[in-house]
Amino acid sequence: MKNAIVTGYSSGIGKAICQELEINNFNIIKLSSRLENLTSLEKEVKNILITKDIDLLVNCAGVGIFCPYEEISINKIQEVISINLTAPLVLTNLVLRSLKKTQGKIINISSIEATKHSKFSALYSATKSALRDFSLCLFEEVRKNKITVTTINPDITKTSFFDNLQLEPTTKEDTYLLPQTIAKTVIDIINTKGAITD
Repeated sequence: MKNAIVTGYSSGIGKAICQELEINNFNIIKLSSRLENLTSLEKEVKNILITKDIDLLVNCAGVGIFCPYEEISINKIQEVISINLTAPLVLTNLVLRSLKKTQGKIINISSIEATKHSKFSALYSATKSALRDFSLCLFEEVRKNKITVTTINPDITKTSFFDNLQLEPTTKEDTYLLPQTIAKTVIDIINTKGAITD
């Protein structure tokens, strides 16, 4: 059985990804550390790596805020950067040697906002586009080790992500994605021979 670390596993896209991975014989390693606490995160991951190799890393956890930039608190800026960008970079750093051994895969869940420019999305888009660029650069670095790095950039997805935001998906089914659709895309990427980068 292969081992996968999936962040954001408790709800939404992350939960759907875990369900699909379990059907496909992956053991899901659910980190207990808060992603903002890098010291605790590093310690936990290093302890895991003593006994397990990692075959798949899915950086899925994310937070958003969409409002005039001057209304965002400094604490919120730090939180969004920490969860959306710093945590994936740190986790990738920690498990990369293990992924080289297993010739594993990294899948980063970014956002459609990484590919366009939207009003009130400056902070969120900055973190997601940075994650996307990181993924594309890292792929060029590790492809010789037979590791693939893929970014998925979902459009609006029907999850609890929007519960505390000033926008939400419409009720028309053809205007949003379901978490299960993205989860099945993850499985397609895993089963594809060759590299899908973006």
